[in-house]
Amino acid sequence: MFLNTASPRRSFSIPININLHGARRRQTREIQHTSATQEQERSQRGEAEGARSQMPTSSVGEERAILLGFTMMAFSVLMFFVVGITTVKPYIDSCWEQASCVLTQTDILEEWVDCRGVSTVPCLTVTVSVTGSNESAFLQFDEDSVFLPNECFYLPKCQLDRKGLQDEVQKVEKWVDNQLKNSSACFSDQKGHPNHIILNRKYTLQRVLFGLLWPCLMLGGGSLLVGLVKLTQCLARLSTDVRSYSRGGRRTLRDTRGKMYRLLRRSSTQSIL
Repeated sequence: MFLNTASPRRSFSIPININLHGARRRQTREIQHTSATQEQERSQRGEAEGARSQMPTSSVGEERAILLGFTMMAFSVLMFFVVGITTVKPYIDSCWEQASCVLTQTDILEEWVDCRGVSTVPCLTVTVSVTGSNESAFLQFDEDSVFLPNECFYLPKCQLDRKGLQDEVQKVEKWVDNQLKNSSACFSDQKGHPNHIILNRKYTLQRVLFGLLWPCLMLGGGSLLVGLVKLTQCLARLSTDVRSYSRGGRRTLRDTRGKMYRLLRRSSTQSIL
């Protein structure tokens, strides 16, 4: 009787222990798998949030600086167009060559010239001859005076004081007599304007370069401004990429250590069980 009662108890104890060990193992695996999944999700979420937070964005100041730079470049192009028409083109088309002139005659015309329909003004004419040539020509002050309808070297400003106008023209006549009584420098264009000589050139190389200076400075300033802003943005992106790369390397090392730790823990758990 004693052997028959003890045998059933021993037969049922072994399967119960095996089932308990299997349940503990499955529970341990599920916990480890759940913790690994949660840790991976947290790391991925942290990477996404870090990438979004470190993504370089253009500030309002950078956008305004770029807009200012492009505006400066647009205005410089417009200035190049204006300077080219008003200064560069007349200088290129100018064919006036330096010569030496001698004063031939000065005369104040008796018939005064109409001045914008307001009054009449006296006209001072100056005749000179080019050294080495027997031909005479009317002397003008600059290139623009050549295209005037009259041959006057000097016309006073419009005013109603006739005596004042007469005195002003006489002063200019005396100045011309003293200035040109000997051989003096002048400019002639025998092909384009054979009957005219000018005393001064209005469109010179110095004036052309001075006119082109400001558009060049504005164009260079606008280009430099845009270039500096773009360089700053490029350096910011490069810095962000370097930080993300270094952070990704550290995170990869941390994940590797975590996997090794979980593997060792799992093996020790299995050995204990």
